[in-house]
This record gives sequence, structure tokens and C-alpha cells, in this order.
Amino acid sequence: MPGTTNGVNGHSMSTLHYDQLLYTGGEYKKSHDSSSFAVNNPMTGDKIYECASAGIEDYEEAISNAHEAYGTWSQTSPTSRRLIMLKAADIIESYAEGVAPEILSSEVSAVSSWFKINLMATAGILRETAGLVTHIKGEIVPADRPGTTILVARQPVGVVFAISPWNAPVNLTARAVACPLVCGNTVVLKPSEFSPKSQHLVVRALREAGLPAGCLNFLPTSAEKAAAVTEYAVKHRKVLRVNFTGSDRLGRIIAGWAATCMKQCVLECGGKAPVIVLEDANIHDSVESIVFGALSNSGQICMSTERVIVHHSKADTFTKQLVDRARKVRYGNHLELPDVSMSGLYSCQSAARVVGMVKKAVEQGAELLLGDMKATGPNQTIVGPHVLRGVSCDMQIFQEESFGPLIVISEAGSEQEAIELANDSDFSLCASVFSQDVLRAMEVAKQVRTGSCHIYGPTVYIEATLPNGGTGGASGYGRFGGVAGVEEFTERKIISLVKPGLRYTF
Repeated sequence: MPGTTNGVNGHSMSTLHYDQLLYTGGEYKKSHDSSSFAVNNPMTGDKIYECASAGIEDYEEAISNAHEAYGTWSQTSPTSRRLIMLKAADIIESYAEGVAPEILSSEVSAVSSWFKINLMATAGILRETAGLVTHIKGEIVPADRPGTTILVARQPVGVVFAISPWNAPVNLTARAVACPLVCGNTVVLKPSEFSPKSQHLVVRALREAGLPAGCLNFLPTSAEKAAAVTEYAVKHRKVLRVNFTGSDRLGRIIAGWAATCMKQCVLECGGKAPVIVLEDANIHDSVESIVFGALSNSGQICMSTERVIVHHSKADTFTKQLVDRARKVRYGNHLELPDVSMSGLYSCQSAARVVGMVKKAVEQGAELLLGDMKATGPNQTIVGPHVLRGVSCDMQIFQEESFGPLIVISEAGSEQEAIELANDSDFSLCASVFSQDVLRAMEVAKQVRTGSCHIYGPTVYIEATLPNGGTGGASGYGRFGGVAGVEEFTERKIISLVKPGLRYTF
């Protein structure tokens, strides 16, 4: 049993529970070299536990296990895969009454609302993905050659290497593994070193739901080993797809490694989501959506609203209402104040960087309307809402993803200028447009260079069936979700059937 002294691979497990170990080939075990790393509570800075740290030997073993399991898993029936996903969704929901709230609270400073969103969204992903199993369809193509029938089938790829992040640790982990598995692939998963227990909840649910051994392998890795094992896995000849959600800096590195071996990737690498508020917008509705989009999870979402572009004629009225609304958002130490909407960032280094971006913007001429430019709390991770006005496109805070609770306001004199400002970015993930003229808003939405654009809604919005992703640049490429996800994690295969007796001339 996990946590007992029976031992795994000759090692005592008295100090390690199953969710602190590697999971590969259907077994929990320590790493080959028995190394581990500390997982700390970002709010307090204290160590929560030691987690096993996978090295290259462990990745080789996991990839081999996944490759072997692929032969059987890829041949399972659609119904059997669907039922496992549906059962796992029910199990995930049951965790809401167990240890899951404490795990997310301690690992990623999740407030109660963010925890609930994570669990419910995960169940939704698993259920919607289960429904995709009968959408893995091919086609029959007419042939010019007599006596020939051409089939174009969709088949699973093989072993998929997945990397999922800490900020939405449960649902983004489910997104990284569910569609590949439903398509008949097997997965080697590298979770974030900040949140292995939170991400293990998905592994635990799928295992309890009956996912066979070797189909999903879970390999937490220390920061020191991360680069080496990631490069090894990306370049491994038995790994045939890679998916990654995280920073554009790491996404570029992974894309480079994959390019050396001509390997296809799905990369969602963050955003700098713009919101355009036109002169005919309803200010109250705009403000509500923008504050939600910018400050949910303290701005630590790839879809977070990072730039607000408002028409000159509405700038003063809009700005006053925005500041008033943002000032009402409750924030603080969620361990002491359980009803707060915002708590600490994922590290004191992140908080310091966000505060530094605000200070630099003020030095460059931006006007600070809300915020104290400080990081507080036991470990200096709490940053309150900050609102800045007069931000120009040549400022760092306009161009670089902050991943913090910042709202920066720029002004535009025309619809075209607003579109140009929105598109003045290397990021291309999502955006929003506010105008009471729906047809006008749709025309503007078409011209904003993003993978998704919402009219009168927040930038933070996605359904499991939608093809989520950027349009290149710093937001990455490829699509998670729905039938688009099926296309990413399967291959088209041509199969031709020739009538016997055909004669060939050459």
C-alpha cells in the first residue's frame, strides 16, 4: 500500500506517499538514483514535502513502457476508452470533498473559487473528450485508377510527451493527456516541479477509472534536471508527438529541439490579451468582464487580460469605473482569509518581477492609478491589483507577459488605431471587443490577430470542445480541444485496395 514500509524497488516507502513518487508502467517507484526535490508552499516559503525526481534513466523506462502499452491500448474499442474517461470525470469531482482543496491551496495558493473552477473544468474536459472517441473519422476518396478504392484513415500516433503547468494544474494536465489517450496514444507526462501532487490528481483518477498500466506515465522532475530530461524526451525516437503549455521562453526551446528531429508539437505558450473598448460600449459590462479577465487567479492565466485599449472619448469615464471596481477586489493571504478572490503569486521571484514591471512603467511615464508597488505576505508573494494609464506600445509592460494582477490602459482615437495597438504584440492567443453594435464588433474581432476573440465577454474563456491556441509567434502553434485536438494527436493514413487481376503497363 502507498505510504507503507513494504518498499518499492528495494527502497523504503515510509517517508514517501504514492503521489510523491514516479508512476511508470503501472507502478509507483522512486527514481533510479533515489533523488528528490523539495516542493514548497509559495505563501509561506516552507517545504511541504519531498518528491521523487526523475532522471534520464527514468524517462527511458517510462517511454519504453508507454511504447509497449501502445500496442494494446491503440487497439481498444472506442467504448472502452470512453467509459474510462467518463468514470475518471466522476472520480475527479469526488476529490472536491477530499484532500484536493488542501493540495491546491498549499502548492499553488489556490483560492476556493479557483480550486472549484479547476476541478469542475477537469471533469468537463474528461467528459467532452470521451465524446470525441467516435469523431476519429476517415474518408473514402475517389480513385482515377480502375479497380482501386482509397481509404484515408485516422490512426493514433504512438507515444506522446506532455508537459503541463502549475497555474491551472488539474485541468491543464487533463487537457494535456485526455485527447491523446482517447485517440489511442500513450503518454509520458512531465508535471511542473511546483505542483506535482495537484497534477497527480488526474493520474490518480484515470488509474482508479481503469486506465491500463503503461498508458499514462507520471514523472516529476527537479528544476535542475528539467532541461536535460525534457530534451531527451523531445528527441527520443519513440516519442512521436509533443505538447506543451507554459512560457514562450521554454516553448521556443522545445520547438527548437523538436525541429532537429522533424517532430510535430502542440504549443500554447502564453498571451498578452488585448481588450478593445469602442466608444459605443456599455462601460459597466466592459469593466466587469475586464476585471474578471485580468484578476482571476491573480492574473496567472495565459488568457488573462493584459492590455486595455479604450477610445479617447470614453477613457475618463471608463478608467474611473475600472479603478473603482478593481479596488473592491478582496485579496490577501488565503490561509488566513478564506473568502479572498486573489492570493499570492506562485513564487516570490514572480511577485518581484511583476512589481518591477510596474515600477519601470511608472519611470517611463505611465500613471499609477491603483496599487502600492509592493509584494507582501509571509513570503512576499501577495501583489494587489494594479491599474496603470498612459501606457504606450514601446513600454515593457505593454509587450511582455506579466502573469500578474495588472491592468494597463492605452487610448486610441479610432477603431483602426485600436486594432493596430491590439496587434502590436508577439502574442496571439485571445482578445475581447466591446461594442453595442454586434456587427461592428464582429468585423473588429476578425481583424484582431488572435486564436480567439470574444465579444462582450472576458478574455478568460474556453470550452473543452473549442480549438484553443494561438496563431503563431510567442503564443505557439497547434490546437488543443475538440476535433482539432483529434487532428493533432492522430495521423492520416492512406490505404488503397486494388481489385485482383489489374494489369500494369510501363
